Amino acid sequence: MPRRLEIEDIDKFVMASHPQLSPDGSSLAYVVTRAEGEAYVPTLYLVNPGDGAPKKYWEKARNPVWSPDGSQLIFISNRGLKEGEKGAEIWVTTLSGEPRIVCRVPGGVELPAWSGDGSSIYFLSYVGEEPKDARVIDHLPFWYDGVGWTHYRRKHLHVVDVASGMVKQLTEGESDVACHAPSNRGERVAYAISETESAPRETTLYVLDSEKGECRKILENYSVASLGWSPGDGLLYFSGSDLSRGYQTHTTTWVIPPIGGEPTDLTGRLDRGSGRVVYNDLRSQYAGPPNPIWDVDRIYFPLSDGGGYAIHSVRPEDGEIAKVVSGNFCVEEFSVRGGVVAYTRTGVAEPMEIYVMKGKRDTRLTHLCDAPLAEAPMIDADHFMFEASDGANIEGWLIKPYGWKEGKSYPAIFDIHGGPRSKYGYAPMFEHQIYAAQGYAVVYANIRGSDGYDLDFADIRTRYGTRDYLDFMEMVDHALGAYVWIDQTRIAVTGLSYGGFMTNWVIGHTDRFRCALSQNSICNWVSFFGTTDIGFHFGPDQIGGDPWSNPEAYAEKSPLNYAKSVKTPTMFIHSINDNRCWIDQSIQMYTALRYFGVETKLILYTEGSHTFRNLARTTIRKRRLHDMVDWFNCHMK
Repeated sequence: MPRRLEIEDIDKFVMASHPQLSPDGSSLAYVVTRAEGEAYVPTLYLVNPGDGAPKKYWEKARNPVWSPDGSQLIFISNRGLKEGEKGAEIWVTTLSGEPRIVCRVPGGVELPAWSGDGSSIYFLSYVGEEPKDARVIDHLPFWYDGVGWTHYRRKHLHVVDVASGMVKQLTEGESDVACHAPSNRGERVAYAISETESAPRETTLYVLDSEKGECRKILENYSVASLGWSPGDGLLYFSGSDLSRGYQTHTTTWVIPPIGGEPTDLTGRLDRGSGRVVYNDLRSQYAGPPNPIWDVDRIYFPLSDGGGYAIHSVRPEDGEIAKVVSGNFCVEEFSVRGGVVAYTRTGVAEPMEIYVMKGKRDTRLTHLCDAPLAEAPMIDADHFMFEASDGANIEGWLIKPYGWKEGKSYPAIFDIHGGPRSKYGYAPMFEHQIYAAQGYAVVYANIRGSDGYDLDFADIRTRYGTRDYLDFMEMVDHALGAYVWIDQTRIAVTGLSYGGFMTNWVIGHTDRFRCALSQNSICNWVSFFGTTDIGFHFGPDQIGGDPWSNPEAYAEKSPLNYAKSVKTPTMFIHSINDNRCWIDQSIQMYTALRYFGVETKLILYTEGSHTFRNLARTTIRKRRLHDMVDWFNCHMK
């Protein structure tokens, strides 16, 4: 007999990632991450892509990459590291032999990629020695969320010889390499590097030719997120943007000759971005980015459209675009070989599984989460649309409470996503499912500023707390009118990051909600500018100017300045290692409400980054969920 979902069930949901088809399409590698005690342990599987029949597996292995001829597979592991030892290892294996270590790298390993001849592996790694007694800082940012202190180290491009294990550093200096791609022939490697301290999202694109011993700059002032080469090395392709509308600019797919010239935006006319920014708290911490892939004569690229995340393809020769995989679901990662697509896929009530599309046949290959879902099913969401007061269409979802019965009234939690250039959609949120299991309706929408829509919809720079606030409040009105069983006297507001900012903003401008829960929020744009990893460039882009040239806007857009008007009981939660929205934001807002006599509570978790909702140790994740449920139950039941 199925039962309702419990917080402790989170350990039962395993997470699939990194589907990688072999060059000849005969094998599929993918990673499954499981919670084992306090650790998340990745296991690499090798299966037949036709029927999922297992061939082999390797424990403590992630980030698989096939050699060009398909005879070898590399993966990243920490299996040879001592407890507490920093760094990562690159391992290589044949399909019939046992894996061997290629090299151990103290600065970690990111984006491993084979050279065209299969003799070397390119990768990114941090370089620098951590100080012992004092931190002497002369660089911005001095820390980065999820990474920690960065003032003493830079991320550089390296190459290792597979046979000997000899590592060579290819770049140097005070800048970080963002991404790279070796050419198919192997004599060149392209890389993008962030060279402007005050604008780290602006990158410069270089092509290093090892045969000629020269390095050519071919593009600058673009944001480049990933790189690749056409099959004949005649073109480079990249996902990125020209930053024409700041950080709200769509990320699209471009091509450029490797000798330089004007880049061509192949997908911009769709007026949709390609970043994977949909909320999903059951995504593996080892999941990779869904970068574009050039296969035969087409580039396969992801597209964020409404609540979905799909795969399209474009033919660079004439710009013709076609849908490949799309529907009321979200693709998370994908691999393409000879037109066959292997991908991970989710739904609101469907955690990650592996699918393979060959021609028009789409086959689900794994059933990793069938057992926990059979025991405690997730609840699918009702989809709704409404017209905002200015005529824009707003998309939203509602998850009914567990055991919902007609004629009975229920409390509701209204959740606001972060970003703001993020979104909700067809992806699982364990947190929402727990709220529903506790008897709450869960309502969420993609208000103005969200991803998945046109650029005018997404761009709310300098307008925080205006149209987005109206959209949210109008969404509340719509939901209460459409779902009359929601008890209008028992509604709550919550959100994380920008959603936390909006929660702080909402309680300063209305007393409509029974209670509020602000997560890893922003309340003061001035202190955000000076303490966080992105504040010094995100603030000028989003708020406009800086605290000295535009103090009025920084004050007007700071929820802290409206704290005297707050009457709503509010709890603030924050992870202590959050470098994106530092803990001072919740502390300031909590202090203000306490000072003005408003019921409030502050919980600081002793570890975890900004995204600790889905990356923290399982004990912390469970404690956080229990704390939030207790707060809502205290005020709405």
